Amino acid sequence: MSAYLSQRFRGAEVHVATELGGSQITTLMETLPGIANVLRSPVADAIINMIRAGVRLRDFQYADADELVKYAIRRNLLGNDEGERVLAEAKAAEQKRIDKAAERAQHKAHPPKKVAKPKTVAKAKATRNVKAVKPAKKAKPAKKR
Repeated sequence: MSAYLSQRFRGAEVHVATELGGSQITTLMETLPGIANVLRSPVADAIINMIRAGVRLRDFQYADADELVKYAIRRNLLGNDEGERVLAEAKAAEQKRIDKAAERAQHKAHPPKKVAKPKTVAKAKATRNVKAVKPAKKAKPAKKR
């Protein structure tokens, strides 16, 4: 990780990059609690955002997909053509989702009128003739011996 130190060179302030060691980074993060968010890579943010979008904890953001694809292209993990194709698919899917959401909102605001169907009279079902069942006789009490 690089840090910049300001130095004066010929009357102008010049920023010089220096390397920070592991213990220096740990000390810096303990001293400044919010610094981790500033120092974190945009690729790391994109990975986390894509994971959250994958489990629907947040909405998909095209910028996150763009960052990951550009990273993969820089590292020769993807070809430029394939990266552009994936981004085009992501853009089309996101646009489709936005259009559907707008359509749902429009239908919610102005629901279509329902046409009343004529009511039909239910026909009585034919029943079979069933013999009446006679009630059972009571059992005689048992004789004592």
